[in-house]
Amino acid sequence: MCLGIPGRIVAVIDAADAMAMVEVGGVRRPVNVSFILDDRPAEACVGEWVLVHVGFAMSKIDEAEATRTLELLQELGEMQAELEAMQPEPDDPATRTAR
Repeated sequence: MCLGIPGRIVAVIDAADAMAMVEVGGVRRPVNVSFILDDRPAEACVGEWVLVHVGFAMSKIDEAEATRTLELLQELGEMQAELEAMQPEPDDPATRTAR
């Protein structure tokens, strides 16, 4: 399964190579935007929301979808943290099985 993370294009780094800066959760990363240009200049993408996967903006999404997806990813992260907290410590005698 592949996971695209929503990010917002905040700047163009190199228009000739279709490279832009995308902000994801307060972190900025360079991303290739060639898949979403649709014969537009790279500068036209600034401000758009995209799904980012392995350094590429794979598709455009609207802000509402980006917000929903980010909220779901946050919930998944919280759930994972809760599951990890429920795991017994390796040296906990209460969780050892009898042999």
